[in-house]
Amino acid sequence: MGVTGPIRVVVAKPGLDGHDRGAKVIARALRDAGMEVIYTGLHQTPEQIVDTAIQEDADAIGLSILSGAHNTLFAKVIDLLREREAEDILVFGGGIIPEEDIPPLKAKGVAEIFTPGATTTAIVDWVRANVREPMGA
Repeated sequence: MGVTGPIRVVVAKPGLDGHDRGAKVIARALRDAGMEVIYTGLHQTPEQIVDTAIQEDADAIGLSILSGAHNTLFAKVIDLLREREAEDILVFGGGIIPEEDIPPLKAKGVAEIFTPGATTTAIVDWVRANVREPMGA
């Protein structure tokens, strides 16, 4: 049985990072592209993010981080999804992430990382290509 309806994405700001303009821009771009977006707000713990994704039956989680805690927080979200048997929820992220940190994050299970300069079109296109396609699309 296939999943119906639009792609559902949780956009989250983990940790103490208090800058959410980029996350809100991405959330709006995804919404304008026809996806359902659940924005969790600032200062979310990995547990809160995973709980929200599971409760909202999300297809993906988009994490935004500018604080430098990406290695710890992204890994914790991935670990919690595995513990909760929700590995089918794709995790992608963006923010101020050094190039040398991207391969280890991907090795841990982060599907994609978008760094400053990534366009909203590129992000929307990537989500459409890599997250389940809605039935009848």
